[in-house]
Amino acid sequence: MARIENYPSQVLQDAVEAISSLPGVGSRSALRLALNLLGRPAEEIGQFAGAIGRLATDVHYCRRCMMICDGDLCPICADSRRDQSVVCVVASVRDVLSIEATGQYSGVYHILGGIISPIDGIGPSDLKIAELRDRVSAGGISEVILALSGDVEGETTSFYLYRQLAPLGVKITTLARGLGFGDDLEYADALTLGRSITSRQPFKP
Repeated sequence: MARIENYPSQVLQDAVEAISSLPGVGSRSALRLALNLLGRPAEEIGQFAGAIGRLATDVHYCRRCMMICDGDLCPICADSRRDQSVVCVVASVRDVLSIEATGQYSGVYHILGGIISPIDGIGPSDLKIAELRDRVSAGGISEVILALSGDVEGETTSFYLYRQLAPLGVKITTLARGLGFGDDLEYADALTLGRSITSRQPFKP
């Protein structure tokens, strides 16, 4: 990003540039946010900065599903009321939050950390696929739901996962096609996504 001239303070300029580095935040919005923070008590600014700083130091990843959490297991994996035999495979943390918002799913998750995308240099070894295979191999899982996007990369990843998991004898399903081609789960409305989960169907390679 090009540096913005004519700021009265280098500190303010640095803050604006830091905020505008976030996705979807332009320089004007960043300036508005920085000035808003500047008008707050120093204690509030310190708490804000501390909360952001802890993202780099205090966030953990669930040893079972790779969800963000504060301890060894995330609240979903640790919940005895969830069906631990049904695993929904998603690309990101955002997808988990989207599915949870529907209130239509009671199983657990496995976060891949992305999807296979050769053009972006992302291959199977860059994702948490080996961990998923080991998890299924360990037993106790009756169904794996492939809840990935319907675009080319998502379909490629789903097919690869099917080839990896099918020999293990687990039931493999996918979301019903209430979602349009290429739709990301985070942008689907809760009703459509919820219906896609409850009406899931066997995966057909």
